[in-house]
Amino acid sequence: MTHTAAAPPTMARRLSAEALGTLLLVTVVVGSGIAAQRLSPGDVGLQLLENSTATVLGLTVLILLFGPTSGAHFNPVVSLAGWFLGRRTHNGLTLSEVGAYTLAQVAGGIAGAVLANLMFGLPAVEISTTARTGSDLWLAEVVATTGLVALIFTLARTGRGALAAPAVGAYIGAAYWFTSSTSFANPAVTVGRVFSDTFAGIEPGSVPGFVAAQVVGAFLGVALVRWFHPDIDTPDTPGADTAARAVVPHATAPSGTERKSG
Repeated sequence: MTHTAAAPPTMARRLSAEALGTLLLVTVVVGSGIAAQRLSPGDVGLQLLENSTATVLGLTVLILLFGPTSGAHFNPVVSLAGWFLGRRTHNGLTLSEVGAYTLAQVAGGIAGAVLANLMFGLPAVEISTTARTGSDLWLAEVVATTGLVALIFTLARTGRGALAAPAVGAYIGAAYWFTSSTSFANPAVTVGRVFSDTFAGIEPGSVPGFVAAQVVGAFLGVALVRWFHPDIDTPDTPGADTAARAVVPHATAPSGTERKSG
């Protein structure tokens, strides 16, 4: 019996998966933060526990849900790292696709904050006034993002991409607690959180520092993956193409079809 390989998802489906997945991720982060504030007023530690628990569970489910369609990046620096690691084998995203993914992710992140606000009876848009700035927080974002990118692409490179959902969820949950910034580690989520003046918010002026730190962390994460797996972008290495399929393996177009540039 002959089995026909599944056709790769169209770009429209992949972008809609990235937008909706990021929307729901930010809804989980912001919504659980609002609920935590209301359920546990005056106890910031308990609020963070409630917020981080919801994020761990929600992120794990969203990766499982959208991973087969788009790879469940939900994060511009993950998409950028995927392009960088896959550029020689032409199995990663092209630069134009990274740009499209980023726009979808940022739009989804903003919409997710709006949705969370509306579900809790708040104005649709409330610009956050929570300042998050300083070298300690920027260092924390570098650390959080470095670990996230290294984890994702190490799992992909070593054939353990199926573990990405629980592993990434667990890492982000832990990083809520061991980083002073509570581990945003995601430019799209950072921008989205600007639009809710609640527990999870961040003021616009704090965003550039966070995003810059996240980009630095992404390249450090890539450097770690390249150091520990130096054959990651060698075309004739068995399974080398899996590094581009973050966060979970998914169908991609054959090399030489839509992977012509970037």
